[in-house]
Amino acid sequence: MEDIKKHAMAGSAQPDFVKTFQPGDIIVGGTNFGCGSSREHAAITLKGIGVGAILAESFARIFYRNAINLGIPAITCKGIGKMIRQGDTVQVDFRDGTITDLTTGETAKAEPMGDYMRNILEHGGIKPLIRAQLTGKQA
Repeated sequence: MEDIKKHAMAGSAQPDFVKTFQPGDIIVGGTNFGCGSSREHAAITLKGIGVGAILAESFARIFYRNAINLGIPAITCKGIGKMIRQGDTVQVDFRDGTITDLTTGETAKAEPMGDYMRNILEHGGIKPLIRAQLTGKQA
């Protein structure tokens, strides 16, 4: 993990991304976020740097499931890229899908997430969910 996380968002428009990213920070993306990353390594690098959530207009299907399975909230919200600016403080209500830019006061409504996906996230990923189901310990 220590070696692979150094390469999070390599090749993006921000070459110093890993150096400036703080655990818990939120990534805001455009359409088809994660396109081209059919292996879970792309999501693993983001998990490794401690991403708090990814907000995007849309996600590549495989990246989306990899992120959710690893316990990374991947939230789809139309127009989010125009609402949030780098450095803004953002609050995400995962239950009702409300995203608030605390810097500007603007709010947006994310696409609803199904109960199963939310359950995976509440357990911290698919493996912890399965472990909890097998041992009878639910969150």
